[in-house]
Amino acid sequence: MAVTVRPARPGDVEAVRAIRNHAVEHSTALWTQTPQTPAQGVIWLAAHLERGSAFVAEVDAEVAGFAVYGPWRELDGYRHTVENSVYVREGRHGLGIGSALLDVLITAAREAGHHVMIAGIEAGNTPSIRLHERFGFDHAGTLPEVGTKFGRWLDLTLMRLALT
Repeated sequence: MAVTVRPARPGDVEAVRAIRNHAVEHSTALWTQTPQTPAQGVIWLAAHLERGSAFVAEVDAEVAGFAVYGPWRELDGYRHTVENSVYVREGRHGLGIGSALLDVLITAAREAGHHVMIAGIEAGNTPSIRLHERFGFDHAGTLPEVGTKFGRWLDLTLMRLALT
């Protein structure tokens, strides 16, 4: 199985939104219970396209995952730090798609001159934590019970990668 990662395009919005909304509805990867509307998806992806921080992975000409990075926090003192998000379509996990996406995402953030990449991961999401460890992310700490979803409190593991 060949995985091809390329910059996202406006025409990818529905495939990306479907993957994102599946995570919203069925996992604790995104700490919201509100699916993204088509209009919200267009706006959200457009912001990432404008800064060149959105990528999709294709397998057999189908979008099988996406990855983005964006500002970690909005204040200008954090302008050199970005946060990543990597999502793989249901049924496509364990095939190297997340690794291919994260590899390209890190390279793009380095080339854009960013200094640090942060990953905020639900503490029980062991596959995502392991993925980030393989790429050199260090554990920066875990914040207990800072979010909630599906009627339970969630812990947030923060991971950090120096890009420069």
